Amino acid sequence: MSVNRKQALGKGLSALLSGNTSEEDVLIKSIPSRAEAGVAMIDVKKIVANPFQPRTEFEQEALDELAESIRVHGIIQPITLRKIADNQYQIISGERRFRASQIAGLTEIPAYIRTADDQSMLEMALIENI
Repeated sequence: MSVNRKQALGKGLSALLSGNTSEEDVLIKSIPSRAEAGVAMIDVKKIVANPFQPRTEFEQEALDELAESIRVHGIIQPITLRKIADNQYQIISGERRFRASQIAGLTEIPAYIRTADDQSMLEMALIENI
């Protein structure tokens, strides 16, 4: 008595694609570039801290470790800013990344620019730090 086994679907992404496209090529093409995702490179001299920052202490050792990671890998997740004047931005979220970037010696960092009033900015900062 033979057992008929249903063929599994788990053949990988390449089984679903025709041609010689590798899984890596498909994944790379599906990730938007920073420009497509609305990310801008902002001069660190134009960025000021968030006066509503819920985090009140920044451990120097942790910042130094993050700075070393940024030197090696870059900033993986852009910070979020709001424009407060011509050529001046305020941090909504990502102050640790911003501080570590300065330690790492970066002159510009990737950022999302959002429109936010003080209340919205506080809410976004709290969500980031939960």
